[in-house]
Amino acid sequence: MKKLISILILGIFVGANSSTVFANPPVAPFYASLQNMTPSGQLGQVIKKESVQTSVKGAQAWRIAYISSDFGGKKTIVTGLVVAPKGVAPKEGRPIMTWAHGTTGAAQNCGPSQVLDPVVPLNEYFLIGGNSWTDYGIPAVEEFIQEGYVVVATDYQGQGGGGRHQYALASTNSMDTIDAARAASFMKETGAGKKTIVYGWSQGGGVAVAAASMPEYFSKKGTAADNLELVGSVALAPDDIAIMLPGATVDQASAQKSLSGLIQMFTGNVFDFSHMAMSMWGVQAANSKLKLTDIFTDDGAKVLDEVISNKCMHAFADTLNFNFGTQYKTLLKPQINNPLEWTKTMVNGSVNPIKPIAPVVIYWGNKDTTNPPIMGKLYQEQMCKMGGNVNRVELPGNQSHFTTPGASKPFYLPWIKDRLAGKPATNNCDLAAQLPS
Repeated sequence: MKKLISILILGIFVGANSSTVFANPPVAPFYASLQNMTPSGQLGQVIKKESVQTSVKGAQAWRIAYISSDFGGKKTIVTGLVVAPKGVAPKEGRPIMTWAHGTTGAAQNCGPSQVLDPVVPLNEYFLIGGNSWTDYGIPAVEEFIQEGYVVVATDYQGQGGGGRHQYALASTNSMDTIDAARAASFMKETGAGKKTIVYGWSQGGGVAVAAASMPEYFSKKGTAADNLELVGSVALAPDDIAIMLPGATVDQASAQKSLSGLIQMFTGNVFDFSHMAMSMWGVQAANSKLKLTDIFTDDGAKVLDEVISNKCMHAFADTLNFNFGTQYKTLLKPQINNPLEWTKTMVNGSVNPIKPIAPVVIYWGNKDTTNPPIMGKLYQEQMCKMGGNVNRVELPGNQSHFTTPGASKPFYLPWIKDRLAGKPATNNCDLAAQLPS
């Protein structure tokens, strides 16, 4: 009976929309003009900008579009925000804080820069005080402006600048975040220098750890702003897909087992399933050899592609919940096709197994069920063995995934100030194996 109900619901949902052609969701003129442009220029080159009003005291802000690339080397147009102090910058230039946001969705209108008043402190959908359909804003932006830092916040590719968002592929998202720092340095109005801190939460936490292991991308020449100096990465509740797929690229059987296990881990409820489905959509966007129908049923792939392309995260999850209820797993195939190509793409697009070029600190909460803290623990163990400087800090109290940004701010603000002052960073690598997950 349950299977019949699921089939009927799916038929109604698909049938009701089968005669309708869905374009990308509407976006403001700034973003609409970018949708069909060909990416051309240096990495970090700002190709369009407009002033944005902000209530942050002593700040000036811009909405920007700039050139970046994905981990396959394809150039992209990415949008975002730049916020800088007013007044004359010091001779050495202002430090750059490049923010990597958490999951907002994969449609063209899901970039945080697109909300009506984007240059504010972090404003979360799930928390009391949230006032939007999405997470937006920039953590500690007021404190950073008061300290004289330049803050830049990427939307990631596919979230306003055209193309498809490679959600959960940390390498691509890191390139967007690094090139955002180049864009801030490229803009003479900001007074930005070269010293750079990457900080991010959730999806962006994965970006923060991934960026620290991208020495070749930081050292590229011929960009809009060469010689950025990464002095630290702050990861709030990060993910690391590759660390959860050991041995997954050996052969088809290993890939099948690993990928099936990963999918199973993130299908306990419709909210987690939505994140997993969007992750697979993002991986497929990066590799033309992959098909959504490798993992999802034919009808499931059609539904997911349509909804992910048109709705941001929370609306996407609500849509699945409304139409499928507890039957959302019926969108999955019982057996994955082409698993080795999937796992290779996921691992190659994740955190590089390279010693971090700057100190990394991870902040996590004991009640985080969205990004299992074991990912951060395994990441730390991996990088410590390579000689990396990685500190992993459990936040006081019972902190969830969504309280982590606020609870961690009193800790990362002085940590960042010390890195910019050139002070050595302590780590707990020696205790990593004994620390809780």
